[in-house]
Amino acid sequence: MKKISPSLTLLALAINAFAIGSTEFISVGLMPMIVNTFNISLSQAGLTVSLYALGVTVGAPLLTILTGTWNRKTLMVSIMGLFILGNLLSAFAPTFLLLLVGRVLASLAHGIFMSISTVIAADVVRPEKRASAIALMFTGLTVATVIGVPLGTFIGQHSNWHMSFVFIVVIGLIGLIATSILVPKGLPIPGKINLSELARIFTNKSILMSLFITAFGYGGTFAAYTYLTPILEGTFRFSASTVVIILVAYGVMVAIGNSLGGHLANKNILPALQKMFAALALSLLFLFISASLASQALGLIATLLLGLFAFMNVPGLQLYVVQLAEKFTPKDITLVSAFNIAAFNVGITLGSFVGGQISKGSSVVFTPLGGIIIILLAMFLIRLAQKDQASKL
Repeated sequence: MKKISPSLTLLALAINAFAIGSTEFISVGLMPMIVNTFNISLSQAGLTVSLYALGVTVGAPLLTILTGTWNRKTLMVSIMGLFILGNLLSAFAPTFLLLLVGRVLASLAHGIFMSISTVIAADVVRPEKRASAIALMFTGLTVATVIGVPLGTFIGQHSNWHMSFVFIVVIGLIGLIATSILVPKGLPIPGKINLSELARIFTNKSILMSLFITAFGYGGTFAAYTYLTPILEGTFRFSASTVVIILVAYGVMVAIGNSLGGHLANKNILPALQKMFAALALSLLFLFISASLASQALGLIATLLLGLFAFMNVPGLQLYVVQLAEKFTPKDITLVSAFNIAAFNVGITLGSFVGGQISKGSSVVFTPLGGIIIILLAMFLIRLAQKDQASKL
């Protein structure tokens, strides 16, 4: 049988990542439409983001543990099948509750996909190309931010939000077909995961602290980002069509930020992360000031700056936890990575919940302030981690 090219396998993973990245934040662009359809509050609509993140939080480690003995190709096909099912339910949900159920089903697929696909990407190439392979797979998520979310929003605005989820289902079907053809059958199977590994991970102070840094540092953005479309439309008075263009520009800035963040985190990760978090907190403060003044010009600049700094920390946060796992629990790197993915989504849940409570109690204008407080917690923990490192030298 002809061997499958690693590049083609990575392409299949990138297509799946594009579909999954598009659905993760699609409700950000569709939130005003969801509010109108189901006659719910903005904070209730925010559950489409926070419950999704909660599903990823649970799904990443739990399903990674439960499927340790599954054939990797069979698992990936099953993951995309679950993803498609969840988005189909969301697309045709007659009630808000069923929409949330569909979001949770899709999120479970998301969680395990992120923990498994990274390992597959590393397994199909030579050791010296593993980092590049993982980066290539993750381009699907970046492209989703630049194209998938704005395109899905555009489709929703010019038809209805149901069709936005149909669009994601179509991409998921393409990913499923690509997976069935281009992912090899004989990939290494990790085997049954011993629950004693959990004790090794969660009794390690450094790893545990890194997971909290990930949650707070990544999650602070979502206090404001979850409600970005209502801020752009309601506070800055941008038209719906202009918001789509702004979201595309925001995605481009995210891509630039990710690239810069990876470069900056190559050396001295913790000091680099501290600076990134400081810049992110300042960008949220600028967004708050701009929203308070209701200035479109300042609002546009603030949104682009938020895009630049919002996810710049992701490569550093991922690299930091993997390095800690290699140092303290080398047998548990895959599981530690799964818990870090969970931590990212704990952050999303926390940030969107805080933003929802602020918008419910006062106004979306004040949501960036909630994000700043969360990010300051991450900066405090980094300072503690730096002191801990210095004491061990």
